[in-house]
Amino acid sequence: MTPTLVVILGPTAVGKTELTLSLAEHFNCPILNCDSRQIYRDMKIGTASPTPEQLCRVRHYFVGQLSLDDYYSAARYEQEVLSLTSELFKTHSTLILSGGSMMYIDAVCNGIDDIPTIDEEVRNTLSTRLREEGLDTLLAELRLVDPEHYDYVDKKNAKRVVHALEVFYTTGKPYSSFLTRKTLRNGSDNCQSQVRPFKIIKIGLERPREELFSRINARVDQMVNSGLLHESMSLMPHRDKNALNTVGYKEMFNVLDGTWELPMAIERIKKNTRVYAKKQMTWFKHDQSIAWFHPQEKESIIEHIKALL
Repeated sequence: MTPTLVVILGPTAVGKTELTLSLAEHFNCPILNCDSRQIYRDMKIGTASPTPEQLCRVRHYFVGQLSLDDYYSAARYEQEVLSLTSELFKTHSTLILSGGSMMYIDAVCNGIDDIPTIDEEVRNTLSTRLREEGLDTLLAELRLVDPEHYDYVDKKNAKRVVHALEVFYTTGKPYSSFLTRKTLRNGSDNCQSQVRPFKIIKIGLERPREELFSRINARVDQMVNSGLLHESMSLMPHRDKNALNTVGYKEMFNVLDGTWELPMAIERIKKNTRVYAKKQMTWFKHDQSIAWFHPQEKESIIEHIKALL
């Protein structure tokens, strides 16, 4: 049987975890987590990480293995997943990768552009400038040095704006010149993906909008009741780390700063999570290779996978 990677994807709170556990038990295979925040330890509540009971049901990889001081990226994730799958496919014909981190999924399935290693002094300088001068100043600078990338970069995403400038000041070349695949530029990707030594089956999970939003709201309430504020308090010394630039923690840090009241933060977390879920679905819907199901259609999903194995 051809080695096959089954990718279970979808927006946050759609129901990936329980379905993925059931599928892994059915196919007797491990799960490769593809949530870029669940890879870090000490962020269990705010990332809805698998519980100890769930981790005992099925062998998981890429869960809680990094400290907040560790640098990580989609490129590194791609390399580590490819290395791991080459070993796991020796004993399993099928593996499951599950999550909602769009760039990480794309990196594994299609490959990622070969971006140069950033000079540490350049990284520190731009980090300081972002803090002291603000995002608008760096955006104006990016427009001058790399107008092509400026046209389609997410102008509210400081990390991506800064990274483009890091590449420019490290290499002297615009960030756009390194993008061979132009991932999802203008909502599409027409460039050739890298060949993988395994078959890929993509399963997308979706729910009606109101149903999904209701689940998001309920999940946020559950996180708060489980101690999200206390967990955020323990992470305050690390709040400048990129891993904590995440919905849930950012809002709770405002509570701990005394800027917001807790009820306001909870409503903002719900709203920002709904916005993120819509962003995920917009990204995924551009991929015509995804077969879409409701999470409760487990038997149909199993039959779909078996038909393609």
